[in-house]
Amino acid sequence: MDRSGERPDEAFAGEARGELSPRAARALWWGSSGLVLAVLGASVVVAGAEHGRRLPVAVALVLAQVCTLRWQARAPVTVLAAHALTGLAVWALLPAVTLTGALLAAQVTLCVLSATRSRKVSVRALVAMCLPAPLAFGAGGGAGLTVYLLAVALAWTAGQWRRAQQARIKAEMRRAVAEERARIAREVHDVVAHTLSVMVIQAGAADDVFTQRPDQARQALRAIDTGARSALGELRLLLSAFGPDGEHEVAPERREPGPSLARLDELADTVRATGMTVHVRCEGTTEGLPAAVDLAAYRIVQEALTNTLRHAADADEVKVRVTAERECVKVTVVDNGRTPQGSSDAVGAGRGLAGMRERARLVGGSLRAGSLPGGGFEVAARLPVEGVL
Repeated sequence: MDRSGERPDEAFAGEARGELSPRAARALWWGSSGLVLAVLGASVVVAGAEHGRRLPVAVALVLAQVCTLRWQARAPVTVLAAHALTGLAVWALLPAVTLTGALLAAQVTLCVLSATRSRKVSVRALVAMCLPAPLAFGAGGGAGLTVYLLAVALAWTAGQWRRAQQARIKAEMRRAVAEERARIAREVHDVVAHTLSVMVIQAGAADDVFTQRPDQARQALRAIDTGARSALGELRLLLSAFGPDGEHEVAPERREPGPSLARLDELADTVRATGMTVHVRCEGTTEGLPAAVDLAAYRIVQEALTNTLRHAADADEVKVRVTAERECVKVTVVDNGRTPQGSSDAVGAGRGLAGMRERARLVGGSLRAGSLPGGGFEVAARLPVEGVL
């Protein structure tokens, strides 16, 4: 995107709606006008040298075609009709100019119409442009007819090729938008699931000790307030991209650092507030990691801690280990609980594990998870660093 805020592909952004952007329309006008003046204009001047009275009229008709090219992107059907009539008039005045050359502006407009209008409309225009074919045959025989029909067919085909290209680009953009929405959905799930799980447990803990330990209850309530505000802030950042023209964009001075391995201690504190013992150990430096890897590692730890809180029965301790090596980042989360078999919670844990595996896969990594022989549950991920933007 340039400083004016216009996207690089905006020149043809309106083709899917049957129109060109103003910048593309101006470029098309200048280009097609230059082509008509260079080819048809030169032919008229040469052919009209011996027809002094007809030359000015033919030149005026060519200039009229050049002027009407200005509206070929906005009203190609009308402009095509005007170019066909003026082109036939030029050919009638100066038979030395071939019919293919005299209708050059009409062929250019046919190409634009084929690219920006429906197939039904463009086919009708193609048939209309083939109607003067007998005139081409009468003037130039079989060769003249072949050249004319080829020129018309090529103009229409070029427009169809452009239309197909724009349809492909539009399909790719829709797919990219769908993938981005899916990614954002995973982000929202991680934030909401983790925060709500922690808040529910904190609320329960506060209720249990509200009378006997009011200070601990207040601490849990403050943690609930902090967690809710943090989640709302992250949701605003995620959803700001959907605001029209960025009107809901969060001001730079109000933005907090996004999810990152550098904030693991903050994440661990929210879990510790529930009474869970959390050990965090980081080996190597996590600075300078690709953003995708940094975010994936953080979200895997977050989801693993959420699963421990929600699904690990009798768990009171969890160990988080992050090892940043030159080739990859290794993440390990181990708790000392047990996962109830056949419970409804196991279904939710399965969805969480699927989300973690998908995050690892998106950055080219791998993840394994399962119960340990001596008890507890382990989540281990390996996220490559090289080749990830």
